[in-house]
Amino acid sequence: MPTISEILMTMDYGPAPEDASIAHDWLARHGARFGHFIAGTLTSPHTTFATINPATSVELAQVSAGSAADVDAAVEAARAAQPKWAALSGHQRARHLYALARHVQQHARLLSVLETLDNGKPIRESRDIDIPLVIRHFYHHAGWAEVLADEFPAATPLGVCAQVIPWNFPLLMLAWKVAPALAAGNTVVLKPAEYTPLTALAFAQIAHEAGLPEGVLNIVTGDGETGALLTGHAGVDKVAFTGSTEVGRLIRKQIAGSGKALTLELGGKSPFIVFADADLDAAVEGVVDAIWFNGGQVCCAGSRLLVAEAVAPRFTALLKARLGKLVTGDPLDKSVDLGAIVHPVQLERITSLVDQGVAEGAVLTQGAAPEGCFFAPTLAENVDPASILATTEIFGPVATLTTFRTPADALVLANATNYGLAASIWSENISLALDMAAKVKAGVVWINATNLFDAAAGFGGMRESGFGREGGREGMVAYLAMPSPKAGKAETPPAACDPLPGDTAPGAKGGIDRTAKLYIAGKQTRPDSGYSYAVQGPKGAIGLAPLGNRKDIRNAVEAAHKAFGWGKATGHNRAQVLYYFAENLEARAEEFVARLTAMGLGKSARSEVDTAVQRAFWYAAQADKFDGHVHSTQANHVTLAMHEPMGVIAISCPDRSPLLGFVSLVLPAIATGNAVVVTPSQSHPLIACDLVQVMETSDIPAGVINIVTGPRDDLARVLADHDDVAAQWYFGTAQSCADVEARSAGNLKQTWVEVAGLRDFSSSAGYGKGFLHRATQVKNIWVPYGI
Repeated sequence: MPTISEILMTMDYGPAPEDASIAHDWLARHGARFGHFIAGTLTSPHTTFATINPATSVELAQVSAGSAADVDAAVEAARAAQPKWAALSGHQRARHLYALARHVQQHARLLSVLETLDNGKPIRESRDIDIPLVIRHFYHHAGWAEVLADEFPAATPLGVCAQVIPWNFPLLMLAWKVAPALAAGNTVVLKPAEYTPLTALAFAQIAHEAGLPEGVLNIVTGDGETGALLTGHAGVDKVAFTGSTEVGRLIRKQIAGSGKALTLELGGKSPFIVFADADLDAAVEGVVDAIWFNGGQVCCAGSRLLVAEAVAPRFTALLKARLGKLVTGDPLDKSVDLGAIVHPVQLERITSLVDQGVAEGAVLTQGAAPEGCFFAPTLAENVDPASILATTEIFGPVATLTTFRTPADALVLANATNYGLAASIWSENISLALDMAAKVKAGVVWINATNLFDAAAGFGGMRESGFGREGGREGMVAYLAMPSPKAGKAETPPAACDPLPGDTAPGAKGGIDRTAKLYIAGKQTRPDSGYSYAVQGPKGAIGLAPLGNRKDIRNAVEAAHKAFGWGKATGHNRAQVLYYFAENLEARAEEFVARLTAMGLGKSARSEVDTAVQRAFWYAAQADKFDGHVHSTQANHVTLAMHEPMGVIAISCPDRSPLLGFVSLVLPAIATGNAVVVTPSQSHPLIACDLVQVMETSDIPAGVINIVTGPRDDLARVLADHDDVAAQWYFGTAQSCADVEARSAGNLKQTWVEVAGLRDFSSSAGYGKGFLHRATQVKNIWVPYGI
């Protein structure tokens, strides 16, 4: 018999199997055949497919493949139930969410075992992480339902929400989406992943048991075709999707122009940064949680290990020793660290990518894994930052290790990806860690920790990891509709820009001709095309405006990126600049009134200038007051929700209110630290060209505001296609609204599109915190506190 010291040296454990009989009994009660859950009832099974236990390849059940008729029925049930559900008081909805939390708690063992059988993840993870977090989300959002009217007094539900979730955290992803949707007064049609539908169906039965009204929650099972039927359905008001970036792009294109709200939580290739002063033993355990947790089948998995060169040999030795102790095997065994890969198709993908990495020169260190649908924990060294293993989301237990010398090197490597979901930073120097947290491109940053989740903290990415947040206050906002502007009359599309000589322009009869130019990188410049177009007033031509093109847009975007220092300026400094802008605009008010009058604005010219000055003051005031939050999470951390600028925002202004529309859109963007590329009113661009002189005397840094005049819709398409534009605001025709949204799928830029003319920029609808929220994204930073 081994001694205690020998046991402690080996840390070997005997088998500790979980009894799966409760899950098999539940399956048997339903004859291991399932229909959909629609209007509070499980439908009869039809056109079924098998769901298997990936650890054993044994069939668990037959599940129905949702058809167009099934999706129609589910959406109709949700639509019928939504008015009554929304009409309940917040307290009444809170009671239902509380009941859901309690009933999930009471069925926790069934759900844990069923999740492990269907997904292949270790029972320890299902039991100790997933299901407790599911319960936490429903408790937390019961609270949001209770205080909704106090916290969001003007908000209303969106309506019917279509939700499509992945297979890596089946029940947890359901909770992330269903809980806030129901708390806000929406109803739901949810499609679970094809590989892992069982816990969603079990949850539906539990919801029925808990007394959730019929039609409030509907579950339709099926594959990607069913998901496409749901997300594209004309009867849904909001689409929420978690899954691959490729499918996220398809959904963005599919619903472009529909007016549906959209949140996307997509792929990632998250950096795990270890500095020389880090606690290496803790960091090694962090790697276990970052990439080998859930078999690496985690969108925010820390798959790219970036290690300071000075400690890389020691860290690598510790990591390999720890890797060698990991146990891969039967996921129902409580002693197992890694379970099965969810499906043979996913195993084949992981294997293929690793083989390609080896062909490129990667050197592997691997643990042991049994035969079947398993993949051993893997560390890949000698991996070039541009290789397939370092750039492609593998979604398996595979980490790459790259060294760096300086924090600047680490930052370049960390941001050398199209994704931006999460990052983990390890250092005992809190100043260094927070500096990196501010600079890394990620929606979630953990300091000396990894893969921390809580219902009170938002989760979501930036760049090609998607947009929108789930959890916390920002997650609730994603399921609420804010008051819409009072609908005005849609603008008539502007006349085409005519570069041919025409009517006599001012200055042609003896005065000094005024030459309007583009404004790029702090300089007035002629358009690349060499053309200008006539600008008409009520009595004929009033001047010529430069005709911008694709190259001018390219130059403007480059200039905007070079103005990154504006985003680092303090709110106070940005406020001072905006106050100065207001002061200089006020000093030239009569000139701008005269220019607007010549454009045909008449009596409204004075009001437009005065309101523009007022807007500048309001956004100057907000520049140092639009704060984030400190979330109250369960862990011993301060979770900071920081408002960060998008980066470069493209703005296409409406034709009406040429000064006020321009100012009302540009100022919130730059007040929050963004740089902008603006296409002003196509019919009346000269007011923006005149405004350049105000900008040049107001200390606005070069590149922060770039103005390209010309055909609004043509230039908007160029901007929508541009991968270095982070967000796009478009006010124009309905057709181009749809076009901008569809084209934005290229780099998944965030869009704000409206038919021009419906919003009255001279009213309270023309400004507000909603504009500031559009200009920012929330980064949640988990900082150790009181540990």
